Amino acid sequence: MRLSRRHALTAASLLLATGAAFAQAYPAKPIKVIVPFPAGGGTDLIAREVTTKIQTTKGWNFVIENRPGTGGNIGIDVVAKSPADGYTIALGQTSNLAINPTLYSKMPYDSVKDLTPISLVANAPLVMVVGETSPFKSLSEVVAASKAKPGSLNMAFSGNGTVAHLASVLFQKSAGVDFTHVPYKGAAQAATDVVSGRVELYLSSVPTLIGQIKTGKMRPIAVTSLKRVDDLPQVPTIAESGVKDFEAVTWFGFVAPAGTPKDIVAVLNAEINKALQSTDVKKKLSDQGADVLGGTPEAFGSLIRSDLARWAPIVKASGATLD
Repeated sequence: MRLSRRHALTAASLLLATGAAFAQAYPAKPIKVIVPFPAGGGTDLIAREVTTKIQTTKGWNFVIENRPGTGGNIGIDVVAKSPADGYTIALGQTSNLAINPTLYSKMPYDSVKDLTPISLVANAPLVMVVGETSPFKSLSEVVAASKAKPGSLNMAFSGNGTVAHLASVLFQKSAGVDFTHVPYKGAAQAATDVVSGRVELYLSSVPTLIGQIKTGKMRPIAVTSLKRVDDLPQVPTIAESGVKDFEAVTWFGFVAPAGTPKDIVAVLNAEINKALQSTDVKKKLSDQGADVLGGTPEAFGSLIRSDLARWAPIVKASGATLD
């Protein structure tokens, strides 16, 4: 039986009204937030700060669930395969949304097709440091030493295919230098070896190293963002130090399963952005070396797609692969 134009328009209006009513009633139950890394890390802290603010101001209930493993793939896959109803979301980041699709030979999800961007939250630049007894006082001195004797300087980083690893590859290519990479399973041992002088250089996120920088155990020589970090105002950027337009940061953003209603995404986006504009959330994230961003779902989706294209050739150039 064929519907008349009038009946079709009426049905469409009813569907729109139902969707709007659903959005107005949302959330009717707790929202599960998957953090694809262990509790206590940078991603976990950001997720808890933002959701706690929304919970305080709106009365919504959030349940944080840490699902670490496989570079964040396990947690993101949980969301990709969850019902698209707005009640399961994740705080993803550069590695599991833009790097892992090239790094891993097999991926359980497609970060563009299987996920819906909600909002970019923040980014955190990396910082290049040396030990307190190191003779290097600037990035130009490091570059000069490396060019004089290629491969003589060791660069520590945590994990193959991480943003820190790939940023180091990108820096070497951009600056025309050659470091010897020294991968570590975790940040603690890498930091110990840099402080002791066993390794000359270390590249990691500002939140990871800020404590040891402030105590003087590490000397920062450059940050990887385009602008200086508020918590390290005296430290120049790599771009300022002679490598034009260099930028490599870890960004964080909320995603939902593909097909999540646009009205629900809009509600989530609005509340996340409100939380990010609050003075206390800005301060807490800034204290951890993160730069608060926010924005539309469309802008975040564009960033994911552009970074997928940007990091793919760098992953291949690094030679890093994971199964």
